[in-house]
Amino acid sequence: MSNTAIFWPLIVQTGLIYAIYVIASGRRQRAVRAGKVRAAEFKVPMIEPEPSATAIRNLINQFELPFLFYIVCVVLYMVNGVNYPVLFLAWVFVVSRICHSYVHITSNDVRKRRPLFILGYVVNAILWLWLAWVLLRA
Repeated sequence: MSNTAIFWPLIVQTGLIYAIYVIASGRRQRAVRAGKVRAAEFKVPMIEPEPSATAIRNLINQFELPFLFYIVCVVLYMVNGVNYPVLFLAWVFVVSRICHSYVHITSNDVRKRRPLFILGYVVNAILWLWLAWVLLRA
């Protein structure tokens, strides 16, 4: 296995971010066309129609916990700490984020969304613990 395999989950996670940008933009455009909001109101959005608000909130989420994911993956690459279990965990994190985003921008059912978030949270923490273990052994 190549150490660079760790970058594929990062690329997919980044693709998710771009997809959420497209969804949020489309929802805002539809809200303007439907007369629910004026385009100028998005300069400092105090009023955000619910469909675009959930997409925008999900977009913000992509720069919170995933930020830590990017860092741990890059550092694991730098210290040669990538192996099959790490790669598996990285993919689990990304899949959990994709599922979390799907629930967030569709039903926004917190009962479904929360376990997906917690899964990603725990996996991310395990990756950081693995990094600490690699560094302690170095």
